Amino acid sequence: MTVLVGLFTKTPKDPNQKRNQEKFKEFKKLAKEKKYDEALKSGTEYLRMVPNNHDAQFTVGGIYYMKKKYKTAISHFDKALEIGSYDVDVLLLKAYSHQKLGENKRALQCCEKIQEVDPKNKSVSELLSQLNS
Repeated sequence: MTVLVGLFTKTPKDPNQKRNQEKFKEFKKLAKEKKYDEALKSGTEYLRMVPNNHDAQFTVGGIYYMKKKYKTAISHFDKALEIGSYDVDVLLLKAYSHQKLGENKRALQCCEKIQEVDPKNKSVSELLSQLNS
C-alpha cells in the first residue's frame, strides 16, 4: 500500500530562492554603504525577479528620492503601498515627493492617510504646516 503524505500541503520550492536572497542581501548592503548607483542597479535587477518585495520597493524608491527623481520614486512607493497600504515611512516619503513636484493635493492625501494610522506623527505635522502655508 502506498501512502501519499503531504502531497497537497507541500509548497513548491522556488528554484531561484537562494539566488534571490543573495541578490537582496547584496542590494541592502550596497544601500547601507551608500553606494547608491550600484544599489539601484542591484535593486532593479532584484525587483525584476521578485517584484512584490515591499522593502526592496521602498529602498529603491528612497534612493530615487535622494537622487531627486521624484516621479520614479513615487512609482516604487505606490508598488510598496500595494503590498503594505498603511506603511507610514512609505507614505511620508511619497508625500514629500509629491510636495517636491508641487502636487500639494496628493501630498495632503498621503498625510491624511498617515494621520489615520499615526495621529501624533511629528513629520506629518511639519509637512502639513508647510503645505498649508
